[in-house]
Amino acid sequence: MRIRRVFTKTVALYLKKWYNYFKYRAVFTASLSGRTKRKKGIDMKADLHCHTTMSDGSLGLEETIAQAKRYGIDYFAITDHDTLSSSSRAVVLGQRYGVNVIPAVEFSTYDSKRGSKAHIICYNPEKPNRLEGLCLRTCELRKKRGKQMAMKVLEKYPITLESILRYATGSKVIFKCHIMHALMDYGYTTDLYGKVYDELFNPVTGLCAEEVSTDMQDYPEIHFVLELIHSAGGIAVLAHPAVFDNFELLEELASAGKIDGAEVWHQSATEEQRERLLKIAEDHNLITTGGSDFHGFYNHYPIAIGTNYTPDASDGTLLKGESFCLKLDNDDMVAKVSSALKHLAEENKIIGKRKEKKNGNRYQTTGIGKAL
Repeated sequence: MRIRRVFTKTVALYLKKWYNYFKYRAVFTASLSGRTKRKKGIDMKADLHCHTTMSDGSLGLEETIAQAKRYGIDYFAITDHDTLSSSSRAVVLGQRYGVNVIPAVEFSTYDSKRGSKAHIICYNPEKPNRLEGLCLRTCELRKKRGKQMAMKVLEKYPITLESILRYATGSKVIFKCHIMHALMDYGYTTDLYGKVYDELFNPVTGLCAEEVSTDMQDYPEIHFVLELIHSAGGIAVLAHPAVFDNFELLEELASAGKIDGAEVWHQSATEEQRERLLKIAEDHNLITTGGSDFHGFYNHYPIAIGTNYTPDASDGTLLKGESFCLKLDNDDMVAKVSSALKHLAEENKIIGKRKEKKNGNRYQTTGIGKAL
């Protein structure tokens, strides 16, 4: 019992030690997002889902972070599609504006079992270079498909390719919103998403139906992406499950221990769907997140930075746990450490997904820890 207490205290102190060092990377609130209380009782705000001109958002990186500051956001995640190219600069700009920016990326994936899309947000990858190959591949395929759509549109409307590319300079990829923005400039429509959009991008009858209806061919399989995220030391969260009806997928992944969390507080989810997500998260000890999914001018409906918070304040803060090793003498010591970690989890001092493995006489554990 005494040895168990010693190891419990050792692990707890280790987590506390790293808390201050990785504070700027910490993901606040009961579920990695929303609100949490400062020590003095002041609410802290976190928006963990936001896009910029690096993908399909209309505001630049600095302007987006500046707006987050104006709204009073304390913790902010830039989750541009399939790219981490702005992460380092975003953190620096965040420090300048007094906003804690969390490195993140939103991956578009394919659920082959159900033949549907699924988006995965990766937070805080420890080794982001491991994700660069996937980002590059997906963006190149997106670029090719986007250009194909643009050329079809140019045949119907006498505008220039340059008029479209001016809106895609940040991302280097042509999204549908960039094409629509150019058409608005030339007076062919006054609505970003309306009659002209449907004529062009309806997946069945639209001019670009072939490109739109087969876009999943460009997406990697979800299980591959999850494995890659975890190999990079990231936290994998299923984004807006209500958008693509990913509830069954979430339960399957959660049961298999392949997903770390789910985005509960998103404008696409009804109250009933949020309750369902919360139940799945509770049953499988998942992180629950929320955010605005801000795209600026390109949102389908009005949505501002700083919406969709966790409704209940947290009683603590969340910290992304680092991988660490303890040198042990024998299998008995390994068993004692495992028991100590289990005891911490029971006391809610370690929460989220934990992966443990024995490597020779070393014991390694990784996961998401709760600040003590």
